[in-house]
Parts: sequence; C-alpha cells; structure tokens
Amino acid sequence: MTDKLKKLSSYLLVLVVALILGFAPVAEKKILTIRWGDLGLRLVEAGVIDPQKFPDFYREEELAITPENSKIVLNTLWAFGLANQNEVLEKGPMMDPQYGGADRFASTGGWTLGVGHAMNHFSMHEFFKLSPEEQALVEKTAKNIYRPCCGNSAYFPDCNHGMAMLGLLELMAREGWSEEEMYKMAEKANEYWFPKLEANCGA
Repeated sequence: MTDKLKKLSSYLLVLVVALILGFAPVAEKKILTIRWGDLGLRLVEAGVIDPQKFPDFYREEELAITPENSKIVLNTLWAFGLANQNEVLEKGPMMDPQYGGADRFASTGGWTLGVGHAMNHFSMHEFFKLSPEEQALVEKTAKNIYRPCCGNSAYFPDCNHGMAMLGLLELMAREGWSEEEMYKMAEKANEYWFPKLEANCGA
C-alpha cells in the first residue's frame, strides 16, 4: 500500500470512528446562534441573575444551544423571559385570577438564581421593546408552541421551559426571524430540553 493510500485509509478510519461515536464538530452540533449582546450583564445589573449563583455563561455575546450547554441556556433564557417587559406576562394567562396570582407558578416561584423574589423582576425590566408587529409575532408563535412536560403553550409560561421559550421567541422576533424560522428553532430547542419526549411546535 502506498503512503498516499495509507494516509487516506487512516483518514477514513478516523472519520468513521468519529461518526460512530458522535464526535461531530461543535459547529455541527450547534442548533441556534442568536445575538445576545450585553443582555446577560444587564440581567446581572438588574438583579435578575445573581452572579454568585450562576455560571459566567451569561457573559457570552451570542447564545448557541448545543447538547452540552442546553440546560445552562435554558436557565439563561428563563431569566430573560421572566424579567423582560412583555404583554404575554402582563395580560396573558399568567394573570388570570383563577390561578390565584402569577407568583404561584413554577416559572416564578422556582426562580431562585436572582437577587430577591422572582416577582420583583416579573416583566419589570425593559431590556428591549418589540415593535407591534414583532410583539404580534411573538404572541402568535407562543400560542402554537407547546412543551411536552405539561402540555401548555409558551403563551402560558408557567414553568421554566415555557418562560425560556418565551424569552427565545422575543429574541428571535427582535432579530427579524420569520415565523417559520422561529418554529423550527423552537422545535430544535425543545428537542434538547426534552430529549426523551416529543416536541410539538408550530402550525
């Protein structure tokens, strides 16, 4: 066997092993990259995230969801979705009197990584304001994206996954993503957040 064939055989062997073991390059594992800018630092400044309780991931200027970091991204988006002013939180099902108050949900009472009670931050910080068209898109997509943990839509973000999804939709709308793109990315995010359950996104 010539040296060239030996090198080619070695390369193919490494490639096959990599594919079998799932060692795909990080860029191929990345399902979503979206501009984050200084929002992480602003969440800290506002007390939504307590840096003593949270990894430095919030400092990144882009959010890229991978299988390895999906739980950290989930918490980061949870913080943002909880705190950013939005009519979904202020006028949606979270405020329905039948539930006894927005503070009674897992997405609010369960947020313990900030300074003070979560309700001190609930829709309290205008990190950015969506246009009426962007807000309408967020509400439309949120009503059509369901999570398998409880069957509720992102329009009723009563758990951490729902609140994180709301935050993700707001970020995508601000960046000018189309409705179809938002459904696709939301479905991929759900696949990582619920690897053993079937995601249900889009209509």
